[in-house]
Amino acid sequence: MNFKAILYIIGFLLMLTGLFMLSSIIFSILYNGNDIPAFLISGIGTSTIGFLLWIIFRKAKGSEIRKKEGYLIVTLGWLVMSFFGSLPFIIHGAIPNFTDAFFETISGFTTTGASILNNVEALPSGLLFWRSMTHWIGGMGIIVLSIAILPFLGVGGMQLYQAEVAGPSKDKLHPRVQETAKRLWAIYVFFTGIETILLLFGGMNLLDAICHSFGSLATGGFSTKNQSVAFYNSAYIDYVIIIFMFIGGTSFSLHYFALHGKISAYFKDSEFRFYFGFISLTVLFTTLFLFFNNSLSFEKSFRNATFNILSVLTSTGFAIADYEAWAPFFSTFFLILLLFGACAGSTSGGVKMIRYQLLMKHGILELKRLVHPHAVLPVRHNGKAVPNDIISRVAAFVFLYLVIFGIGSFILSFLGLDIKSAMGSVAACMANIGPGLGLTGPVSNYSGVPDLGKWFLSFLMLLGRLELYTVLIIFSRAFWKE
Repeated sequence: MNFKAILYIIGFLLMLTGLFMLSSIIFSILYNGNDIPAFLISGIGTSTIGFLLWIIFRKAKGSEIRKKEGYLIVTLGWLVMSFFGSLPFIIHGAIPNFTDAFFETISGFTTTGASILNNVEALPSGLLFWRSMTHWIGGMGIIVLSIAILPFLGVGGMQLYQAEVAGPSKDKLHPRVQETAKRLWAIYVFFTGIETILLLFGGMNLLDAICHSFGSLATGGFSTKNQSVAFYNSAYIDYVIIIFMFIGGTSFSLHYFALHGKISAYFKDSEFRFYFGFISLTVLFTTLFLFFNNSLSFEKSFRNATFNILSVLTSTGFAIADYEAWAPFFSTFFLILLLFGACAGSTSGGVKMIRYQLLMKHGILELKRLVHPHAVLPVRHNGKAVPNDIISRVAAFVFLYLVIFGIGSFILSFLGLDIKSAMGSVAACMANIGPGLGLTGPVSNYSGVPDLGKWFLSFLMLLGRLELYTVLIIFSRAFWKE
């Protein structure tokens, strides 16, 4: 294991994290916040420690990074950034408890949006910005950000890219991974700017517009208001956020092609069609139910249904209504949605649509093989045959995901949560959604979860964000053998 190369890159990530922290001071100044000392201490301290690691292990520049180092860098990177990222909350005193501060921060970096804060609006502006900034950094992945400038680091980036980028396949937009990362981040920044401008037109101030842009495009869900997006009571704002949650849940490779004039790339993609069709059906069903049973106008029924379903499917976690109050069966309905996720190659969490799509196709073909046992019937995706080993890996992933969900629900129940809250919390944290069910539902938060439960859920957030294997492989004996 090349620990020098690992510490060299961890040092660089800490320097970036410290600089992002210091950028929050701008909003402290603009909105007369009292959190400037907290950011100066934590930002300068984090950058200094990162710089020292970077200098001490600079001889690792140019050394080989294998898959092993890639997995360890990504996992440790998220943990170390979350540790140092919690310092502004602790030093300021807004979240004095380290467990709570770490939970809030890793929830941000993993784009989960699960919060322990009972009064978000009491936070000074700089901390609100930093809290949402963790979403934006984690949404595309600071590892992808760092490999965009890896020629400067002098190390190879493919292993980091493969370890961090979500989904069963990693579509590159360019043969060189650095160029891929740069293009992904350029698209990400472009969409963030567009959404911020649109939200400003909707009446939000600059801080709120930027924070909600970070939250929706990164599919994170941290809001600057206690009532989340419902605070604004604005159809315009709701629809803007709906659009960008949908964009965040779509593969950024497709956005790249669309921005270069190939709009048809969306509907040529099998996963996108499945994603769009699934959303359409669930929204239609929910809209009709709300319209005929909850005395809402058709437009309001459609908006509530679309916003909340997209918020859950894309793992964003914003809320404009309490879906548990619509009808008793919606708790079960949304628990199922918690286990889905959006597209591979997006900023969303969850199992991802492509995995369910491949398994459904495989199941249908198995029925056909019973009738025609000698027929050659490969699973196809976008017109290409999918190798059997990929189907096996997808099935193993979904099975492992559901097993961890079951074990996690049992552990949370053992720690004192009722079964509904336990299952909802585990599903929401594994899928990086945030709001769960019951005690941790859309109008509640995670402050009532025991500290041990918060640490366990923090682990599940990281596990879900890095697609299980990147983290679990580190606990295997084989990983540490040459």
